[in-house]
Amino acid sequence: MRFELYYWPGIQGRGEFIRLALEDAGADYVDVARGRGGVARLERLLEVPARPSFAPPFLRAGKRIIGQTANILLTLGPRIGLAPRSEEDRLWVHQLQLTIADWVQEVHDVHHPISASLYYEEQKTAARRAAADFRAERMPKFFGYFERVIARNAARSGWLAGRRASYADLSLFQMIEGHRYAFPRAMARLERRFPRVIALRDRVAARPRLAAYLASKRRIAFNLHGIFRHYPELDRTRG
Repeated sequence: MRFELYYWPGIQGRGEFIRLALEDAGADYVDVARGRGGVARLERLLEVPARPSFAPPFLRAGKRIIGQTANILLTLGPRIGLAPRSEEDRLWVHQLQLTIADWVQEVHDVHHPISASLYYEEQKTAARRAAADFRAERMPKFFGYFERVIARNAARSGWLAGRRASYADLSLFQMIEGHRYAFPRAMARLERRFPRVIALRDRVAARPRLAAYLASKRRIAFNLHGIFRHYPELDRTRG
């Protein structure tokens, strides 16, 4: 089956979590909006189906159009070998992905703490306060949670669930990469506290298909239009 991914071109955003899974699996897919006329196709599919998505990303798999990142990965994972076999374990991986979805929203709200409809420059004072709390409280809490999950995995595999990598592991990799871009100073201090998380990141980065993708032009660079944004003033302890 050839999959069609619909997400905005030019940013990694929430669509990148799906790209990582498709690339790691060597799946046959097209990133529709990055092709000619692709944005228009994306916008039409936001209106046409009987069950439209609220916003990208969404994925066409055969006759199905599936929206929401975690929902897409829940559906996609078993088809491309990135989800456990048992229903109980698949729901656990889905739960981890939903936790990552909460985390993603908190990252976004650091640079847009008042409103997503305002420019960052219109809310910089509030963003500095939000960033200070995020660096001090929320980053350690999320990284600490996933450190414990890896440690408590009964398989002792170094992955989040079971003996093999799942899409949640790839998503955790993306969170680490995003935080390294957005908060390099804070991450330099934090990473030594979470060795299992960083070891997982390194194992994901070394997976052959994913390593090839990360080194290719298909991997969109982090920038100031996505979820992870590097504003130096939001990565300072003071000032």
